[in-house]
Amino acid sequence: MAAEEDTRTARKRRQILEAARPVFLRNGYVGTSMDEVAALAAVSKQTVYKHFTDKEQLFTSIILDTTGQVDGLAKMITVALDDSDDLERDLGELARQFLDALMRPDLLRLRRLVIAEADRFPDLGRTWYEQGFERSLTTLTTAFERLADRGLLRLDDPRLAAEHFVGLLLWVPVNKVMFWGGGDHYTQADLERLSEAAVAAFLRAYGASNSGNA
Repeated sequence: MAAEEDTRTARKRRQILEAARPVFLRNGYVGTSMDEVAALAAVSKQTVYKHFTDKEQLFTSIILDTTGQVDGLAKMITVALDDSDDLERDLGELARQFLDALMRPDLLRLRRLVIAEADRFPDLGRTWYEQGFERSLTTLTTAFERLADRGLLRLDDPRLAAEHFVGLLLWVPVNKVMFWGGGDHYTQADLERLSEAAVAAFLRAYGASNSGNA
């Protein structure tokens, strides 16, 4: 019976979170009311407060709940690069998957929300960055170190190389859609071209085959 109650409680909590997420994304923190969340979740406001003591805790839970998505990015990096025997091909596939994942409209809206509320919740913004983007960079750094050990990359600073790769890939498209809003400013062909260009520039700088050109 206790296990059944735990399952019911977890299901209700998830129901509230799923109802609240689009409200926060649409209205921001200040513009979101617990009454609207309760109505969309089809529960009483008392039920919402039973699971979340106040709006701040609900907002924090929604933001931190999404950091689990980084596990998918970390696995993506590991699968693409750990056993690579064709670095240009596998980096290209990783670049395309990375762009596809990070250019999703729901993730872009969430990122805008975290940035908009960074002054109000600085610790939350820092945690979201550290558990999300920072962990992806760390995983990529480790993957690049392994590739360098195998003689496929030449690196003095694996972390800096990881930052360069991500910067080449994401700086223009992510910044553009962050400022412009929406997520339909790039076609799949555009993202393909950006991925290929980022990989080509990265390998010109760090590819082992270029060591004689330094």
